[in-house]
Amino acid sequence: HVSELNKMGAKIELQGNTAVVTGVEQLIGADVNATDLRAGAALILAGLAAKDETSVFHIGHVWRGYEDMDKKLQQLGGRVEVIPTEPLSTKVNGAVRKEEA
Repeated sequence: HVSELNKMGAKIELQGNTAVVTGVEQLIGADVNATDLRAGAALILAGLAAKDETSVFHIGHVWRGYEDMDKKLQQLGGRVEVIPTEPLSTKVNGAVRKEEA
C-alpha cells in the first residue's frame, strides 16, 4: 500500500524491510486500491485527511473486518454515504462512501 499512499502525495520510500516516511503538508485525493484489510483502512483514513476526493477500490474486506466502520467514522465527524456497487469501493473527501453489493 506504499505505492497507493504515494499516489496521494505521501513520501514513503522502502529501503529493504524499512519504510522511510517524510511528512508532507497535505495529502491529495487519488484513485487507490486496497490490497488488504489494514491497507484499506489506512487508505480510507488518509482519504479523510486528504484534499479533494479519494476513491478507494476493493474495500469489501475492510467493511467485513472493521464492523460499522462507516458509522464509527460518522460519529467522529466523517460524512458517510452508502452506495451499492460491485466490487466494493469507497469515495472519500472528508466523507466516506461505503458501497455495498
